[in-house]
Amino acid sequence: MRRLIPSPPLSLALFVIWLLLNQSLEASTLLSGVLLAIAVPLLTQGLRPATVRMRRPGVALRLSAIVLYDMSVSVFAVARALLTRRSEHIQASFLRIPLDMRDPNGLAVLAMIMCLTPGTAWGEVAFDRSTLLIHVFDLEDEAAFIAQIKSRYERPLMEIFES
Repeated sequence: MRRLIPSPPLSLALFVIWLLLNQSLEASTLLSGVLLAIAVPLLTQGLRPATVRMRRPGVALRLSAIVLYDMSVSVFAVARALLTRRSEHIQASFLRIPLDMRDPNGLAVLAMIMCLTPGTAWGEVAFDRSTLLIHVFDLEDEAAFIAQIKSRYERPLMEIFES
């Protein structure tokens, strides 16, 4: 069964999303949903990083709360900067952040955090996973920003994925 459905949560999610998108419970919709739920995980199995083993669920919940808070604060900071400052006074910059984390799943979550937080965008990660390049919409203090990323996101992700 595991060979046919390598990722049951992904298959279930795909099936449910297919039904919601089609807004139908007809036999053809159900059959195509099952085929999609089986085929997509099989075809994309090689693209996914290593199997995830969450070691610290409490840390993951705390990190989720921190990310939601930071995203909310960032929305208002970006909006305020766009509405009240001229573009030449906004200090957009690319920034290299040295990484201690090497786990591909942790790096994937960090990428999602960076992309979902207004004002930051994931640029690239070095081949050896030692450095992260991100774009920051308005960078005031480079050292403080790096310290914030490492303490608020990287350290908890390392506890979750590498401990």
